[in-house]
Amino acid sequence: MSQHEMLNRVTVTSRELELLLQEREEGKIDFLLVDVREMMEYDAGHIKGVDMLKPTSTFQSWGQSFLDENKEKTVIFTCRSGNRSGQVQSVFKQNGMGKAINHVGGILGYNGEQER
Repeated sequence: MSQHEMLNRVTVTSRELELLLQEREEGKIDFLLVDVREMMEYDAGHIKGVDMLKPTSTFQSWGQSFLDENKEKTVIFTCRSGNRSGQVQSVFKQNGMGKAINHVGGILGYNGEQER
């Protein structure tokens, strides 16, 4: 399966996310990678290539503006295990974001490069 096809699915695995990040770094594809954990978790370690931190606990304050600004983009949501990112993905899909993807397994299952 090509990376372009992966971006049309509703979930990606950690290995697939590693491949997608590599393709993005090479300028072949484009997407946003959004971590929805809390600041403390993010500071302890996050996936190299995350574009922004948008904590689930403050979703009410950023959700609508994020949807408005990124409705047409491909966005992959990640968290610790894939639970919170799945909830955020579901809300965005219900509200018209066509390409919202959940990183299943989250950072717990991610073996790619991480930053602190």
